[in-house]
Amino acid sequence: MAKTTFDDIKRALWAGANTFRDNIDAANYKDYVLSMFFVKYLSDTYAESVDDLKEKYEGIRLERQIENLPFTLKYEYTFDYLLENQYAADLGNKISEALTGIESTNAILNGIFRGIDFNSESNLGKKEQKNPILRNLLNDFANLNLRPRNIATEEGQIPADVIGDAYEYMIGEFATMAGKKAGSFFTPQQVSEIMAQIVAPRENDRVYDPTCGSGSLLIRAARKGGFDKVQMYGQEVNSSAISMVRMNMFIHGVKDANIKWGDTLANPQHLDSDGNLMKFECIVANMPFSKGKWAEGFNPGGEVSVDDDEADNSKKKAKKKEFKMEANLDRWHRFDMGIPPASKGDWAFLLHMIASMSGNGRVAAVAPHGVLFRGASEGRIRQTVIEKNLIDAVIGLPENLFYGTSIPACIIVFRKGRNTTDVLFVDASKEFKKDKAKNVLEPAHITKIVETYRAFRNGEKLDSEKYEKYAHVATLDEIVENEYNLNIPRYVDTFEEEEIINIDEVNAEIADLKTRIAEVEKQMAKYLEELGLN
Repeated sequence: MAKTTFDDIKRALWAGANTFRDNIDAANYKDYVLSMFFVKYLSDTYAESVDDLKEKYEGIRLERQIENLPFTLKYEYTFDYLLENQYAADLGNKISEALTGIESTNAILNGIFRGIDFNSESNLGKKEQKNPILRNLLNDFANLNLRPRNIATEEGQIPADVIGDAYEYMIGEFATMAGKKAGSFFTPQQVSEIMAQIVAPRENDRVYDPTCGSGSLLIRAARKGGFDKVQMYGQEVNSSAISMVRMNMFIHGVKDANIKWGDTLANPQHLDSDGNLMKFECIVANMPFSKGKWAEGFNPGGEVSVDDDEADNSKKKAKKKEFKMEANLDRWHRFDMGIPPASKGDWAFLLHMIASMSGNGRVAAVAPHGVLFRGASEGRIRQTVIEKNLIDAVIGLPENLFYGTSIPACIIVFRKGRNTTDVLFVDASKEFKKDKAKNVLEPAHITKIVETYRAFRNGEKLDSEKYEKYAHVATLDEIVENEYNLNIPRYVDTFEEEEIINIDEVNAEIADLKTRIAEVEKQMAKYLEELGLN
């Protein structure tokens, strides 16, 4: 039997997506496709484990060994059972019952499907419309063999890598199709790779993503340290994304990741035994850009929010009681360095990450460029963070890299225990390759960014031609002179001088062209006269 390749899995996932494409919005049908794929994965993995045990045991001993597997599946909860019943009138109900059964009989999988309803008439229509769609989805995966021993691997890979990478690939494709509705759930792998190499997890490190989305960024970062050598933590406010990240972790073979559901700002879930914020050595995040109303979780009374940064705030005229975010409303003291504006939560997330760093903590966070130069309260926060010597590097990325937005972004690197007050600035905005509708970073672009950062960390001087118009190490004095503005063009001069034009030479060329045109026109007139056409 031919082994299942990465491309085979991709084709099956695309077939599932195409089954739904004209029936449901991409932001919604990803849940159905990825959940069914996960059921197929569980079914095949479990079947292989049971077959292996049958070769060694029988009778009561076999039953006990099966019970000790990481998870178990009753036959009516398996993909094979659902495929056999594909023509059942209550097919949607049978699938939903299987999902519920998987959760209720396996503590490790409890809540993993987050109420995804294959029997929903509001999403899938009545059974006349719904059943053919679900039947086609089952058949899209029917011939896909996901038994671990049947997965084709390359050197250094395990089956979980192949299946997991295919799962992540499809999350990215869904993000492309769904645009802004799903773009925040997924960080392009090239960007994730840069961030993972920058924070560089080591053995026994805690790795944390406070806005973990589908978990792809967290997985890539943790993989650098080894899944079995680091501890993984994440939090996500979107329930659909929680399902994706838990499935993503499970497929990658990560069974002990601590993933929490909730608002990271208003209700951080990762606390120590004393109720304080847990501290992490490595933090990575692709946070929601410029999130409005970020402080509403601190406003249980539902008062009208007031933004001090807005000169003309009509909300102040509202009859309802006004709500103004204050530092003392946060018992974890994350906003003692300042309160971000109500309409832009970028620094709220960044301050949470800073507060969550251990004594040797490293943070790599994707952020919009506005955090580098916006004034008012954000300017005051930025100044304080700089004065506390927490900013290590600012890396500008090309535009149109991310799903759901075409604007350029940057990676801000924070670090505790720095032995310098200098800050590295990198302008990688022109380091990309066009790929259909998106720009992508190639391996050479990634290597250049990472090696530049490592050279800075190693104390090397970045004054060679290699770094010209690409990177600059700014002193604290330079930053102060720029009034704590971290806008990259203030530090990395990418100006290209235009070639000096010699007007006399241009005029001479024009005169020569005119002479040649006149000669050609004279010759054409002669030919026309000879032909009697003139």
